[in-house]
Amino acid sequence: MGDGRRAAGSGSGHPSIPASDRVAGLDERSRDVLDFEREAWKLTVSKQRAIRERFGFSPSRYHQLLHRIIDRPEALAYDPMLVRRLRRVRAVRRRSRTASGLGVRI
Repeated sequence: MGDGRRAAGSGSGHPSIPASDRVAGLDERSRDVLDFEREAWKLTVSKQRAIRERFGFSPSRYHQLLHRIIDRPEALAYDPMLVRRLRRVRAVRRRSRTASGLGVRI
């Protein structure tokens, strides 16, 4: 796949479940969001601008959608390393916000 997308079954996921079944629950937009997030570090423009140009909605809406997507098992099957990393980053930020609200330094 020359467009930067990774095949769903390329070296990840459960080997006994066909790749098409692992991503069957992910719609095209969800896969596009994950693909965008995987490649976001390469952007030459701000991420906020790229989100607006590519998806046509605000960065806030994008992140709401992203967080719903990464909670889905189909997303984990589609790109396990990316989804686990995004979940870890989210958890760290949540802990930091909670601690900050309680006046605790982490």
